Amino acid sequence: MPAWLPRAMVLALALYACFRLGSWAFDQLIGLLINVLIAFFLALAIEPAVSRMSARGMRRGLATFLVFLLVLVAGAGFVFLLGSMLAGQIVDMVEDFPKYLDSVINWVNQTFHTELSRVEVQDSLLHSDWLQKYVQNSATGVLDVSATVLGGLFRLLTIFLFSFYFAADGPRLRRGLCSVLPPARQAEVLRAWEIAVDKTGGYLYSRGLMALISGIAHYILLAALGVPYAPALAVWVGLVSQFIPTIGTYLAGALPMLIAFTVDPWYALWVLGFVVVYQQFENYMLQPKLTAKTVDIHPAVAFGSVIAGTALMGAVGALIAIPAVATLQAFLGAYVKRYDVTDDPRVHGSRPGVRGEPLWARLRGMRAALSGEDGRGADGEPDGGEPEDPQRPEGPAGPGA
Repeated sequence: MPAWLPRAMVLALALYACFRLGSWAFDQLIGLLINVLIAFFLALAIEPAVSRMSARGMRRGLATFLVFLLVLVAGAGFVFLLGSMLAGQIVDMVEDFPKYLDSVINWVNQTFHTELSRVEVQDSLLHSDWLQKYVQNSATGVLDVSATVLGGLFRLLTIFLFSFYFAADGPRLRRGLCSVLPPARQAEVLRAWEIAVDKTGGYLYSRGLMALISGIAHYILLAALGVPYAPALAVWVGLVSQFIPTIGTYLAGALPMLIAFTVDPWYALWVLGFVVVYQQFENYMLQPKLTAKTVDIHPAVAFGSVIAGTALMGAVGALIAIPAVATLQAFLGAYVKRYDVTDDPRVHGSRPGVRGEPLWARLRGMRAALSGEDGRGADGEPDGGEPEDPQRPEGPAGPGA
């Protein structure tokens, strides 16, 4: 046996063991890493506000605390409004359930000539096997729901804690990161950090402004139609439509349409028409002006990045995909060498030889080619005179021919 073989086998086994240990640790820590990533982007989003308040003499920790307090108050207010709206609608539906059931039973009796009664239907529902099984499964799933809620609260607390440290100790974190890099790399890291702050903060601020405009516009419509819970519905439409790209407006408009349908079915059509018209106004007039200097990426790239982020990290990936792609595009744009584009018709989507030629001229040329008016026959050969007769002799035969 060669002397190097035992050492090579031990090294291979050690590398395999390290790989397995690293894979196991990554699987166990993937949740924490995602929380840290979310916290980092949240810290980047509030960095402009914290830096502006810190530049005016306020301590950075206090400025970060005030910004987070404002965010928590706004989020709690939104949840309270939305919860009160849903609770009120559920209470109304429970109170009106006997009326709905009576109308359904009357329709069934008139249509199928039956003699059903509400008491019999209620007794059959209360004593049915599937209802008892559903109640048992719901009772056993209370602990799972409670554990899920507690886990979500703990995760939210973890994200806020990390984002608070990232925002409050941002300068110290940058200094610690740059201290282990050479000067040339330090400039690149600081430049990437600044671009990420600008893009993420600009994305959230522009989306927040568009959410405010969208909420005000939808509130005016819902209040004019007399739809209940118009403020909560307007806030719902504004937030969901802006922070879920491309299809968020239509998803957000489903709830106001449902509430408006309970008031008058025609009101639901009014809400649908307004949602469609406002989406076009936002896409072609409002959004280009607000996001031209913050997140200037193509809509197709934005939609593809959202799909990729959702596939990788779910709803979290959908939220951070656009600012991450905008940061990467802005950072790499400085290293991509660009050239002047040649003046070729194919660049503009035209074919050579037909640019600027009217359609009627091309049609006349095709007609002339088919009819032989351009000096060629229908077979494309030159038309030099009268056609040849295949039975006419070509000339005298013999030596003198």
